[in-house]
Amino acid sequence: MIYTLTTNPAIDMNICTKGLAPCQVNRTFDEVYTPNGKGLNVSFALQHFGVDSCILGFFGGFSGRYIVDASREKGALVKPVWIEGTTRINIFLNDGTTEYKLVNQGAFVSREKQEELLALLDKAEDMDLLSISGSLPPGISEDFYDEVLSLCRRKGTRVILDISSPRLAELLAYRPLLIKPNDEELKKIFGFSFSKEEETLQAMENLYKRGAQNILLTMGDKGAYFYDGKEARYASARPVKLLSSACAGDAALAGFLSRWLPRPSEVDSALARMAATGANVAESNALGDFGHVDAYEKEIVVRRI
Repeated sequence: MIYTLTTNPAIDMNICTKGLAPCQVNRTFDEVYTPNGKGLNVSFALQHFGVDSCILGFFGGFSGRYIVDASREKGALVKPVWIEGTTRINIFLNDGTTEYKLVNQGAFVSREKQEELLALLDKAEDMDLLSISGSLPPGISEDFYDEVLSLCRRKGTRVILDISSPRLAELLAYRPLLIKPNDEELKKIFGFSFSKEEETLQAMENLYKRGAQNILLTMGDKGAYFYDGKEARYASARPVKLLSSACAGDAALAGFLSRWLPRPSEVDSALARMAATGANVAESNALGDFGHVDAYEKEIVVRRI
């Protein structure tokens, strides 16, 4: 069973407006409220592609209850750890030409609740793979990642990391199955500077030598790269009119995993689904309905390098 961990979930409110002016009422339309958080998005998208998973995370207050209830209504399995604070609400606003992202800090998570989650992970006998996504909320230090990965190593659980934490560089020592940095994170966390494909490949080879078993490097509308220590591939991006980027990267990861995990040799197919899924979600409010994924997939070009 795939487990997804989101330590800082949220309700995402996606809204549109015709222009944005200061000091006056700006009327909005097309409001969409969704249970959210990076790992939750991975689980929801996996579910669309017929892959079961279990959602883990910290939830509190009316917003936390909404996320858990709405996730279960979608048919998702959720094992929440309840906290005293109120789960955050984020706003993604599109004024017709530009997207604005208003992302809140999140609720405080006590050490007692962190230990409760660690115990839950330890007891999960069916946890073959754990996908960790997103940021850490107040109260949780970067050392929490080491605690989780140490537990997974002891249990023999494979790990996927999609985090922007500076600790990612050190966590490669745990030999995660897959990491999914973007180009900005590669520069910020690892100090790599690249403008040519050869430099990109050298950066991914460096990550492989440091412990990452597979690297999925996403670069937005510039496409994506995959490297497994033997071969490298590039997947093109499908141009779309951006509506909200809030869930695109998470859904793209799920699209990739839905094909790559059961058939690791079919990397080209997995990359095509990944790129198509990310594009379809980027042009939608929240996750959308994945209605264009099959069509977009035919337009993605994957080449070996």
